[in-house]
Amino acid sequence: MSDIVILSGSPAIPSRTDISLKHIQSLVEDAGFTTVYYSITDFSADDLFQGKYNSEEISKLSERIQSARGVIIGSPVYKASYTGVLKALIDLLPEGAFKGKPVLPIMIGGSNRHLLAIDYALKPLISILKGEPLQGIYFVDKEIDKQNPENPINDLHLIDRVQSQVQEFVEAIQLRN
Repeated sequence: MSDIVILSGSPAIPSRTDISLKHIQSLVEDAGFTTVYYSITDFSADDLFQGKYNSEEISKLSERIQSARGVIIGSPVYKASYTGVLKALIDLLPEGAFKGKPVLPIMIGGSNRHLLAIDYALKPLISILKGEPLQGIYFVDKEIDKQNPENPINDLHLIDRVQSQVQEFVEAIQLRN
């Protein structure tokens, strides 16, 4: 099983959320962890819309999360919160799905006006699932270069923030094992 489960709540393909998460995935893998990446688009709309708790894909995700050492979860900001499709997926996971795991929240918004969406929307969701949310990273759309997915962040301050949060995530995992 993979050490880290990465979950993208962006329904867009391609998206800045996916580009950001894949960049962070490469940093986590460089630190020696194995990862598995899930996008909300990997799941059947019928399963999500009809609340199929017992779908094969949802069960597989749940098992992967429960056996993982940590979780990275990302979403674009929609109406000052995470996406509705991410919420639909999270609603299908068991109550303690993130129990005892460090969870790195990532959000991407159109401006700094939604900076607190991590604190007021995503972190409470992580806590409800019994995860241990880290500080997290909020990106403004324009900070992510969609044309350069291999190196999507150009701002040195933001690069430092990302590396610092990845290091904190790695240390949180190592402390638990």
